[in-house]
Amino acid sequence: MKQAPTPQPQAQRVDVWLFHARFGRSRSACAQIATSGHVRINRQRVTKAHALVRTGDVLTLPAPDRRAVIVIRVTGQAERRQAAPLAQLLYEIVPETA
Repeated sequence: MKQAPTPQPQAQRVDVWLFHARFGRSRSACAQIATSGHVRINRQRVTKAHALVRTGDVLTLPAPDRRAVIVIRVTGQAERRQAAPLAQLLYEIVPETA
């Protein structure tokens, strides 16, 4: 007998979401990104790793070189960390407007 698919979570902790979307190598590294004060959810600064991220939220993250920022829109949630091509389906990059 086939099992019914498990529903996707409605909201996730920001550190868990960053880990599933592969913005960090470990969950503790993602928690450190979240608590650094450089992450914003819908323009609100996040200082806690347990802040909730929902589908449709806009995140502002520091770029890997720390000289710029990346603005992304959350398009999905995941229950576990998966391959990079699947992780890229969890967000879309918002283009810069000059």
